[in-house]
Amino acid sequence: MVLLPVFFLFNSALRETNSFASNPFSLARDPHWENFQQVWSDGAFATYLKNSLIVTGGSLVVILICALGAGFILGRYNFKGNALIFGFILTGMLIPAKLAILPLFIQLKWMNLLDSHIGLILVYSSGALPAAVFIMSGFFRSLPSDLDNAARIDGASEFQLLTRVLVPLVRPGMAIVAIYSAIPIWNDFFLPLVFLQSPENKTIMQGLTVFFGQYASQWGVLFAGLTMAALPLIILYLILSEQFIKGLTAGAVKG
Repeated sequence: MVLLPVFFLFNSALRETNSFASNPFSLARDPHWENFQQVWSDGAFATYLKNSLIVTGGSLVVILICALGAGFILGRYNFKGNALIFGFILTGMLIPAKLAILPLFIQLKWMNLLDSHIGLILVYSSGALPAAVFIMSGFFRSLPSDLDNAARIDGASEFQLLTRVLVPLVRPGMAIVAIYSAIPIWNDFFLPLVFLQSPENKTIMQGLTVFFGQYASQWGVLFAGLTMAALPLIILYLILSEQFIKGLTAGAVKG
């Protein structure tokens, strides 16, 4: 069931556009490998791919660094206002970015960050941080406090405690945050459409719209582009799959 949509996507990428009118689900008996070549040559695919990698990669770096810091403080320290700060951060999960599109547009214009990847990275990072902090703080809370005491007795600073002792233990949580955040950022079309105007700055989902026309669409080429666009996410999941599964099953079995 999981592989069926992947097969359908790849099969459609190898079909000739006119064949979709007769049967959208037929097999590609005469593969059109030139669809992939056309995507790369006609659609400026390399530029759009580079832009999406910059936006998604930059957003993940900001999200992981901030989520690690906030999750460490909120998950390992008991101080007055901890629950209040944690609750305030979680309220960000209740407000979709699309509802705040006008204030975001005005703010980015005031900051001279419209039509820039940095502005888009900041918007994506702020939108994904509440869920990321929620996940990471839960992983930090699940670790025994004896680890902190032992590290401090050995002379470790709080930064060394985080980076050398705790971060290796919360890598499953980081994998969950990375995959959970990367998929909607990579696949998003609406926010780049609003904040990016220059063709050279557009992301991959915007770039694929060149294969849509008012009167006709190049379906075979479009599916080829979607297949190529999905490859980075598939590679990311394959790299992080072991940690991702460990994170999902953490706490399911008592030791």
